[in-house]
Amino acid sequence: MGNNTPAVEVVGLRVVRGGRPVIDALDLAVPRRQVVGLLGPSGSGKTTLMRAIVGAQVVAGGDVLVLGEPAGAPSLRRRIGYVTQAPSVYSDLTVTENLRYAAAILGLGQREVDRALDEVDLTARAKQTIGTLSGGERSRVSLAIALLGHPELLVLDEPTVGLDPVLRRDLWDLFGRLRDAGASLLVSSHVMDEAVRCDRLVLMREGGVLADATLPELLAQTGAPDAEHAFLALVDAANAAAGPAGVPGATGATGRTGRADATGTTGATGTDTGSAS
Repeated sequence: MGNNTPAVEVVGLRVVRGGRPVIDALDLAVPRRQVVGLLGPSGSGKTTLMRAIVGAQVVAGGDVLVLGEPAGAPSLRRRIGYVTQAPSVYSDLTVTENLRYAAAILGLGQREVDRALDEVDLTARAKQTIGTLSGGERSRVSLAIALLGHPELLVLDEPTVGLDPVLRRDLWDLFGRLRDAGASLLVSSHVMDEAVRCDRLVLMREGGVLADATLPELLAQTGAPDAEHAFLALVDAANAAAGPAGVPGATGATGRTGRADATGTTGATGTDTGSAS
């Protein structure tokens, strides 16, 4: 019998940065065996939330359970695959050497390295040094490392940035196969047209969850033709509900916000001094 508890359960999450809450009282449940899209503009808190889920984010309050255990627990290290926005690889090593290094830490062999390279279509680049690869290829090396050991949960921060349409399509096909094999995936993006590839969508803005539903539910709720227009309709509704002052950070009727891309600081409970994204 399958485990029906959420892959991720967030209750009352609070992250403070520069004396200001960037995430405040956030609640979220990520179902198991689904591809959940975390969508929203840059600066909406997607990366901060993902860092909290993998245990790499300073938090000021709240609880985050991942696969039934507290976020950051040592026992989760082999059960979670995490891909950051910036590729986490050694530029002076080859593709294969990067994967072998990570595989050795996990106690895995060459067969697992070869499988991961094949899944991200990098077998032909296996002997190249990272420094000679394109940005999109480096991102795929990071993804291959995250796939080592068949993790139960994959947390992927904008993994398709910089990829051409064919590679984007192939990666989303891979995400679907991983889900079908039993993995849970949380995939962030600011590209709204990727919403159609997700089983469920979490729309974020200004450090909060604007909506948590399937795409058909969002379209039915807003009467919008696609995810982008649904997001804008929800922003407009939130601004109207907030009154004349509007929502902090909003710039008008469309609710578009500014950009602030950077990662925060790893640590325990306290006040973070980095930037939100």
